[in-house]
Amino acid sequence: MEQMKKINLGSQGLQVPELGLGCMGMTGFQGNDMYGKADESEAIATIHRSFELGGNFLDTADMYGPFANEQLIQKAVGGNRSQYIIGTKFGWEIDDSGSLTWAINGTKDYVRKSVERSLKNLGTDYIDLYYLHRLDKNTPVEETVGAMSDLVKEGKIRYIGLSEVSSATIRKAHGVHPITAVQSEYSLFERTTEAQGVLKTLNELGIGFVAYSPLGRGFLSGQIRKPEDMPADDFRHAMPRFQGEQFFKNVELVKAIETMAAQKEVTPSQLALVWVRSKGAVAIPGTKRRKYLEQNIASTSIVLDAAEIDQLERIVPLGTDTGNPYDDFGMALNDY
Repeated sequence: MEQMKKINLGSQGLQVPELGLGCMGMTGFQGNDMYGKADESEAIATIHRSFELGGNFLDTADMYGPFANEQLIQKAVGGNRSQYIIGTKFGWEIDDSGSLTWAINGTKDYVRKSVERSLKNLGTDYIDLYYLHRLDKNTPVEETVGAMSDLVKEGKIRYIGLSEVSSATIRKAHGVHPITAVQSEYSLFERTTEAQGVLKTLNELGIGFVAYSPLGRGFLSGQIRKPEDMPADDFRHAMPRFQGEQFFKNVELVKAIETMAAQKEVTPSQLALVWVRSKGAVAIPGTKRRKYLEQNIASTSIVLDAAEIDQLERIVPLGTDTGNPYDDFGMALNDY
């Protein structure tokens, strides 16, 4: 398998591989596993295999664990820090006991507290791409990004990112300090950023787009046919997309995508990832197993022509209701 090529993420100078690696599922969360049982040794082996294939762009956040995910990355990266591009996030408030308060905090003081904590957990003196995980609606984004700009000047972070934000917020933030990337959920099953004009804004301003959950939180892998296919404690059971009648409607959409994938002799996951790339996004599919990582990276050598892109979008047209990706609490925190 050939190494992935590097591309520009935004216009501020950051170069990343065509496909990143979402690390969230590699550790548990608040004492629970997320996408099935965590296996630290296989997770670290997956990060190393990704590196061998040119996939040195790792995505994490302080809330994953909390802290355990960043600490896992420190173990995996070891003495090769300069060879990796690490993106992490802050904003979900974590108290001094290490527990989530479930509030969003983008104040200047909390920016400072968070970055020092992440630097320690990652075992590094700089973060390549530092994101505000969710907008703090009680703090002007100009204050938050101003504090992040100070961190750039100090060399603690290199590039600034935002997550799940509107065009209006992006413009305000970009006026304070150039934004390198916006990370939002984006897949054939979740196109809110496209429908709301965010992708158009990013293109206009020269800001990169990072797509998390590009496989529809696993739905587009084709491996979920019934709710019991997910572990009983899997957090996806709480998401409207995976509940009731909506679940089975989504399965039917996936079956149609699988038929197209079989005709092209690729997996449905690969087809979904190529579609995301065709939209100009850098996808960061999450996996904790080398087998799936290799399948995902192999997708970077697959090409879809305009007719095939159109065929996929006829299966799942823009505006298709596939169910919300979060419950009402989570949805209210997105800036749309």
